[in-house]
Amino acid sequence: MRDRKSTMRVPAMPADANAAGDIFGGWVMSQMDLAAGIRAAERAGGRVVTKAVREMAFEKPVKIGDTVAVYTDVVAVGRTSMTLSVEAWAQRYHTHEQERVTSAEFVMVALDAEGRPTPVPAANKD
Repeated sequence: MRDRKSTMRVPAMPADANAAGDIFGGWVMSQMDLAAGIRAAERAGGRVVTKAVREMAFEKPVKIGDTVAVYTDVVAVGRTSMTLSVEAWAQRYHTHEQERVTSAEFVMVALDAEGRPTPVPAANKD
């Protein structure tokens, strides 16, 4: 990733798992969507919504007790939308071992106060 940032970390809890102790894929995807929203809102300077998620496949399971870290990178900016590369990694419970769990592209759209698409501002050169 070009400008990959650690956007959030969250522990996987028993309520997020099936009877075998595997964390639901939907929970992992939800954490990725939250992280994409945080990063896109920072870039847009305001409200954003998810338009699409592309090419998501789970590579490894997440287990109860793992810490899920989500990394984001804004890879393209259009007039009103942004594409972010998002990766989820699991730090295994009570270890320093980390494994990539899944990745996907998230397309986010900037919205104005009335909920209509609005232009994404030019990147700050600071």
